[in-house]
Amino acid sequence: MAEASASERAYRAIRDDILDGTHQPGTMLGETSLAQALGVSRTPVRAALGRLQEEGWIVVYPQRGALVQGLGERQVLELADARFVLETTAVDRAPEDLRQRLADRLEESVAAQREAFAAEDVRAFVELMIQFHRGFVEAGGNGVLLELYDRLADRHRFVLFASGARLLARCAEIIAEHEQLAARLRVGDVSGFARVLRGHIGEVLPVPDDVLGRLAPAILARG
Repeated sequence: MAEASASERAYRAIRDDILDGTHQPGTMLGETSLAQALGVSRTPVRAALGRLQEEGWIVVYPQRGALVQGLGERQVLELADARFVLETTAVDRAPEDLRQRLADRLEESVAAQREAFAAEDVRAFVELMIQFHRGFVEAGGNGVLLELYDRLADRHRFVLFASGARLLARCAEIIAEHEQLAARLRVGDVSGFARVLRGHIGEVLPVPDDVLGRLAPAILARG
């Protein structure tokens, strides 16, 4: 049990450092150095690295270490497309009572986002953003759609941290767009929701504008 707990701790610590950019794509991680930094033996670190490799975050090279992969440009754009489809589909199918309850909760989230922004707490702001957008999928009342969305959470987290300066520079605009999205949800304005969402998602993608325009016309044209 203790070893399993150590493996879980190691997994979460290494994963979090990959997602928030502490371990950048292209970094080679060693079992020994990770074990020393985390205060565990190499065995739980090895188990954690195996799990992260299965999830696609690293590639393990025997006797050499683990190479951090991150997400490529196309993967980032495909994630944006998948999120757009799931969020707009759920909002389109959201029943009235659930829409109203979720809209109330999302308005509370916007207030918390303002507090995180004022405190310059990037980590809190990122987590609030992820939960905010998850609320739109919850509104659809479809457990399968929600399960699919939850599988994308770590990729979403990686994208937001990787957005770096663009995310920080747009915090005030992001919050304003969140207000618009919550308002569209409340009144059931699906087409208006889709219009705001497609621009909102595109603006925080951590890829150059020319790449975004070349590889993701479908994302920007939806709705």
